[in-house]
Amino acid sequence: MQLREMELDLLRILQKDARISTENLGKMLQVPAKEIEDAIEKLEKQHVLVRYSSVVDWSKVDGHEGVTAMIDVKVAPKRGVGFDEVAHRIYRYKEVKSVYLMSGAYDLSVTVEGRSMHEVATFVSEKLSTLDSVLSTTTHFQLKKYKHDGTIFGDSGEDRRIVVSP
Repeated sequence: MQLREMELDLLRILQKDARISTENLGKMLQVPAKEIEDAIEKLEKQHVLVRYSSVVDWSKVDGHEGVTAMIDVKVAPKRGVGFDEVAHRIYRYKEVKSVYLMSGAYDLSVTVEGRSMHEVATFVSEKLSTLDSVLSTTTHFQLKKYKHDGTIFGDSGEDRRIVVSP
């Protein structure tokens, strides 16, 4: 699908902050707000704009920290469907937040969220590793989130450099 330059610029802005009003978007892109509304509607209908979301720092909410794991999955692709069938089976689990086909030593990168390490381990051992095409998994637990989708976490903005004086 070929997009106009204004639509590409609109997508770049919305990707960073989807809460900007159509009036402000119009000012930023130097087009009428109505044209912005029409462009957004078109991009939504064509599934270019798929979803609007918020980035939440759950580590600041007591009792809601949870656990995130990235799991490298080695897969035996099936004839005629390749990796698509097993990827489809994996992303249907409620614990799975994302699935990517990767180059390198592993075939799929799966991001999983759970309430505890035990919950994620149970998912891997009882659901993921038991799938026919899954040959092996390697699980990496996130210990701390520094930056996600361009948002820096835990940065208070204060200067933490050591004061040097003569």
